[in-house]
Amino acid sequence: MELFFKILKSGCKVEELQLEHFDRLEPALAMYMIIAWRVLLLTTLGRACPDLPCEVVFETEEWQAAYTVAKKAPPPRTPPSLGEMVRIVACFGGYLNRKHDGFPGSQTLWIGLQRVQDFALALAAQQVSQKRRYV
Repeated sequence: MELFFKILKSGCKVEELQLEHFDRLEPALAMYMIIAWRVLLLTTLGRACPDLPCEVVFETEEWQAAYTVAKKAPPPRTPPSLGEMVRIVACFGGYLNRKHDGFPGSQTLWIGLQRVQDFALALAAQQVSQKRRYV
């Protein structure tokens, strides 16, 4: 529970929200609580069940974009394991992935997840632009 509130407070920076009305605060808190829950889920599931397919937690677009950026190669047909994807995402957040490093923590994951969202948006935009022909 303490880790959840650390993610909510430090990662999502909920205390720094300066919303003028209470009706704006409630939806913002709900959204940030979902994000904090997802980071905590990635941290715990990645440690406990690293052999699960990554599509348990990641959308197809997310893992394919992260894999493409990290490996500089097209994504495989079968999704990689959750343990591998958590390490890939954490590397975007500053995790070094050295031989004796432990499993990535929540801070590197929340930073990495922000970058993965950007990669997924860029990949989607690139795919749309390839379908359209500009005159």
